[in-house]
Amino acid sequence: MTTLPDEMTAIEITEPGGPDVLRPTTRPLPAHGAGEVLIKVDAAGVNRPDCMQREGGYPPPPGAPDIPGLEIAGTVAAAAPDVTGLAVGDRVCALVAGGGYAEYCVAAADLCLPVPTGLDPTEAAALPETFFTVWTNVFQRGRLRPGETILIHGGSSGIGTTAIQLAKQFGARVFVTAGSAEKCRACEALGADQAINYREADFVPAVAELTDGAGVDLILDMVGGDYLPRNVEALAVEGRLVQIAFLRSPKMQFNFLPMMLKRLTLTGSTLRPRTVAQKAVIAGELRERVWPLLNDGKVRPVMDSTFPLADAAGAHARMESSSHIGKIVLEIS
Repeated sequence: MTTLPDEMTAIEITEPGGPDVLRPTTRPLPAHGAGEVLIKVDAAGVNRPDCMQREGGYPPPPGAPDIPGLEIAGTVAAAAPDVTGLAVGDRVCALVAGGGYAEYCVAAADLCLPVPTGLDPTEAAALPETFFTVWTNVFQRGRLRPGETILIHGGSSGIGTTAIQLAKQFGARVFVTAGSAEKCRACEALGADQAINYREADFVPAVAELTDGAGVDLILDMVGGDYLPRNVEALAVEGRLVQIAFLRSPKMQFNFLPMMLKRLTLTGSTLRPRTVAQKAVIAGELRERVWPLLNDGKVRPVMDSTFPLADAAGAHARMESSSHIGKIVLEIS
């Protein structure tokens, strides 16, 4: 049995601020408890919530590490006695509530999924946060059904590129917004039926034209602000708006009458604060319905770039430039 070290390299947030506040540090190896495994991390995904935490606006939930990082891939290094179905040496990817930017990380065994066939560690680390988020919001809360239409804002993001692929695989007609011709082409190459360059066209009349005036059945939005009334205008009767983030303001004046007249559903969610049991339900559905698509190569993570763990600041700067297409991942040597 491999002897575990007492310490590890991790990335800490030295103070709230820009990417330069992320610094490598030495921390004690985290201890795993009942129902948990210790993972030797090969790669960790970078996500917008990590940037928000770094800025001081998204603190970790009680009991979670202050080290950023919500998704990892690696090898099980140790497991609690009550853990079944996982063994030391297994290659997994996992959703975690924090601690991913480190050489070792604790994960709930129920939130670990096998590394899909043919994916390397950086690709596997790009899966959990994004796929859990898309599945719970598009398919559980948004109730997307075959034959329906969906509009995905931020189509070239990690969330967007995942949502495009899954929506197409499950029989939807997919429209997206993106901020450049290159990003629009990338979205359409993934299967989007139409990409709308929001710098050149208003998505509301564009959606009306694409749907013969009916509107879309579902919108996945991470923008917020003045997109809210425009999203409502773009929705079909009985449509659903699912809010997952606010790149603009979460506050604005809003006329609820159109929502009532169209019988719309406005909903949203966050993932990180949910209990392990709640997240495990999502993990089970992903294992059953999505992991076969990954194993067969029908769905794959879209990779933008990788950075060494020591350059987490560079990865955050890349994320905040909004020039990326797909996922940004840290490699841990």
